[in-house]
Amino acid sequence: QVQLVESGGGLVQPGDSLTLSCAASGSTLSYSTMGWFRQASGKEREFVASISWPGRNTYYSRTVKGRFTISRDNIKHTVSLQMNDLRPEDTAVYYCAKSSYTVVREASSDYHDWGQGAQVTVRT
Repeated sequence: QVQLVESGGGLVQPGDSLTLSCAASGSTLSYSTMGWFRQASGKEREFVASISWPGRNTYYSRTVKGRFTISRDNIKHTVSLQMNDLRPEDTAVYYCAKSSYTVVREASSDYHDWGQGAQVTVRT
């Protein structure tokens, strides 16, 4: 079973950029759609972005489209989320997830492996 580990979270100011990375061990990310989700304190987990296998297609939530970019390195078995123009409402724990699908997916139920999460805090 794959283990997913997120890194790159931290405390930034509004307007700053941050890149999250997700590394896989124990298995590969081959033939798997990958996704990023987030959960703010007191709120439900929400979809952020998805990237198909091998990476031709991406899909974003309306709230991050144009500011965030999801990408994958199929040699290193990593997935990244480049976040630009961060806002206080982007503050959340961000999770990397692996799906058995090969096309972009938005529903969390379509993902079966999850990382432990990385905290992103945006404030002045």
